[in-house]
Amino acid sequence: MKKLNLLLTCTCALFALSVQGQKQLLLSSPDGKLKSTITVGDKLTYDISCNGQQVLAPSPISATLDNGKVWGDKARLAKVTEKKNDTQIDAPFYRSSCVRDYYNELTLRFKGDYSVVFRAYNDGVAYRFVNHAKKPFCILNEEVDYRFPADVTASVPYVNAGKDGDYNGQFHNSFENVYTTAPISQLNKERLMFLPLVVQATPEVKVCITETDLNNYPGLYLTNAKGSNSLSGIQAPYPKTMKQGGHNNLQMRVQTREEYIAKVDGPRNFPWRVAVVTTRDTQLAASNLSYLLAEPSKLSDTSWIKPGKVAWEWWNDWNLCGVDFKTGVNNATYKAYIDFASQYGIEYVILDEGWAVNLEADLMQVVKEIDLKELVDYAAARNVGIILWAGYYAFERDMENVCRYFSEMGVKGFKVDFMDRDDQLMTDFNHRAAAMCAKYHLILDLHGTHKPAGLNRTYPNVLNFEGVHGLEQMKWRPAGFDQITYDVMIPFIRQVAGLMDYTQGAMRNATRENYYPSYSEPMSQGTRCHQLAMYIVLESPFNMLCDSPSNYMREPESTSFIAQVPTVWDETVVLDGKMGEYIITARRKGDTWFVGGLNNWDARDVEVDLSFLSSGSHKAVLFKDGVNAHRTARDYKREEVSVSSAQPLKVHLAPGGGFTLQID
Repeated sequence: MKKLNLLLTCTCALFALSVQGQKQLLLSSPDGKLKSTITVGDKLTYDISCNGQQVLAPSPISATLDNGKVWGDKARLAKVTEKKNDTQIDAPFYRSSCVRDYYNELTLRFKGDYSVVFRAYNDGVAYRFVNHAKKPFCILNEEVDYRFPADVTASVPYVNAGKDGDYNGQFHNSFENVYTTAPISQLNKERLMFLPLVVQATPEVKVCITETDLNNYPGLYLTNAKGSNSLSGIQAPYPKTMKQGGHNNLQMRVQTREEYIAKVDGPRNFPWRVAVVTTRDTQLAASNLSYLLAEPSKLSDTSWIKPGKVAWEWWNDWNLCGVDFKTGVNNATYKAYIDFASQYGIEYVILDEGWAVNLEADLMQVVKEIDLKELVDYAAARNVGIILWAGYYAFERDMENVCRYFSEMGVKGFKVDFMDRDDQLMTDFNHRAAAMCAKYHLILDLHGTHKPAGLNRTYPNVLNFEGVHGLEQMKWRPAGFDQITYDVMIPFIRQVAGLMDYTQGAMRNATRENYYPSYSEPMSQGTRCHQLAMYIVLESPFNMLCDSPSNYMREPESTSFIAQVPTVWDETVVLDGKMGEYIITARRKGDTWFVGGLNNWDARDVEVDLSFLSSGSHKAVLFKDGVNAHRTARDYKREEVSVSSAQPLKVHLAPGGGFTLQID
């Protein structure tokens, strides 16, 4: 009956307004709290209301083609199809092993061989263009506008590369920056913002804007260049000429660009434009829309994919203490990392930049200090896998040969870095790299790239993405820089898009006053328990241990905890939190629950709701900030406690603090 009611609503709306020269269709979320009015007339627009209050004003969408057609303008509606879906999908290597896919959908088929699909979930509204034409063409530009009813506040990450107003310079960037929070009218009109970003649409409602199923199409930036209360889309034009260069000659720098943003060879879907709409911050941090809207997995067999943690040497600058050899990029150093990983059950060791000959962009040229086959065999004998870092161009130029050769050697995957673009050529590269790695049973960490946009569902061997202002920044960020506030914003913004290669795990921890940058012996801001909790709150199926084995072995309690935390989960519940202040997340693997909390610089007392537990008493291990953690950030206390579903757990969080709870 609900299906019939939705169809009747659409039919009546079309009839009632057709006399005025435009047609309106109403799409509602399954729970009825979100509604979108889609208007077909001179312009194709849609809006969003939440609990009867408009949170997105009518916003136009269109695409201009090089053949003179403009999808969405003066559109002639040919057919409307509605659909209701309520299914469970398997989600390997994700925050939950199974995710509900519950939505209502309208597909508007237009004369001119294209459609627009609108979909409403209980926590958001999304739309996408679909091309049905078989003849090739180019898209000159796409109109993406988010128009808000008032001059509301937004939290946005600006591109930190290029000069103001020079969009071509800004298109080449690492997608790493902290957030600027300001009214839309006060945002920098000459600087691009990358996704995701969050708008406080009303005092009660937040809207997180992102995109997903991004494949062979340029990524979306937003600006306030048009003024008013709107954020408008811009995409990098298609590269015309490129030149090898950039970081260690491992990049392709765009020299000139075409007049169009994308080539279209035939029928295809375009990316989903997603507006996650929530009345509670915890709902925002729990959204699965980026994953749900992605293309389903192309892999029939995922049994070979092994998520896990990885000992990482670059952040700690290959520093080891108490050894009888000179540390650096050599076999003796890497064997020490492998021994450490094996001792603690860490699944992988990475060889980051330096193992291949510098400036050659050739992964077949290994430095004389490294015997790679010996290291792979040494690691395999100790149940540790080897991951290789690869600069983008070195990987791209010889992709299949590289994947075949190193897979046969026994290497388990690649961390590919310094793409630093998201034009059509580069988003296509990410998909091709994922497919090629899957062909040779290699896992893939896409570092130096844009936010995740569904690729980890399509190719589950993609276990991580960067696109985050992670802990590596603490090697050089000046004293006074605020990473801690960023830490309690990303679960509500960046992580809405998916996995993140934040690279946590510092054992040298500093208060706000004591922090300073150190390239060779870096430290984190915030407490030890803040670092431990990141392994629960942040999502990384391929999760780094960033510090030196020497530091970890001096801290066996912390290291043992990190080593046993899963990296993929059967169930996730965001218990409490407020963007920019704190977050508490519970995750289950098997019968064991892990709860993690992160705090900003304001000390606070929290009550952890444990009602998700089964009845009765449960044994648990609590890591909490020490009584002097506000002065000495590494101060913590480990306690064995008894907890129950009937009684919240009270925990004090120091400035920049955190806690973890493991419940068996």
